Amino acid sequence: MKMRTYISGPIDANNYLIWDENSKEAVLIDCSDYREDILSDVRGYGLKVKYILLTHGHFDHVLGVNEMAKALGAQVGLHTGDNVLVENINEYGNIFLGLPHMEIPKVDFFVSDGDELNFGNETIKVIYTPGHTEGGVCYKIGDKLFSGDTLFKGSYGRTDLFGGDYSKIISSLKNVILKLDDKIEVFPGHGEATTIAEEKILMK
Repeated sequence: MKMRTYISGPIDANNYLIWDENSKEAVLIDCSDYREDILSDVRGYGLKVKYILLTHGHFDHVLGVNEMAKALGAQVGLHTGDNVLVENINEYGNIFLGLPHMEIPKVDFFVSDGDELNFGNETIKVIYTPGHTEGGVCYKIGDKLFSGDTLFKGSYGRTDLFGGDYSKIISSLKNVILKLDDKIEVFPGHGEATTIAEEKILMK
């Protein structure tokens, strides 16, 4: 499995392009902007992007969805709990950054806890982790966890926005994420990568 990271959008979110070397099938996790460099890499590596998978519905993670999905021919997946955020993207985008009117991102399918999706020989496991938002999820691929804004290096997502819930995010961290294997690498929605082992020590 290969991966590239792109820091993108108005709040420097991490977007991850992951692909299976043999089949050249790929997924894009979060989609903060229309990025020519992503399209160039897809062409250069000869990839076929099967899915754009959203960790949650906040505007800084979904702004590029429509244009990128069209350019890549990919299907867009989101947890149903965050559909309200996507449908009201203009409200939240305007409140926080005064962003101009945007086309509402189109979601093709909804993911649920325990779902498994495949690209090439790789399997993506959907892990429901509410708290930062009601529909927040992580995506586990092998020994890598894409945690969105649920878990950061040395920190975790804020809970004071619409759909946020402090008790839920603490439960998601302690009862779900930090019970995963210590060796798992964590790739968050913002900032640097970490590991489950490192975060267990910090959150004791």
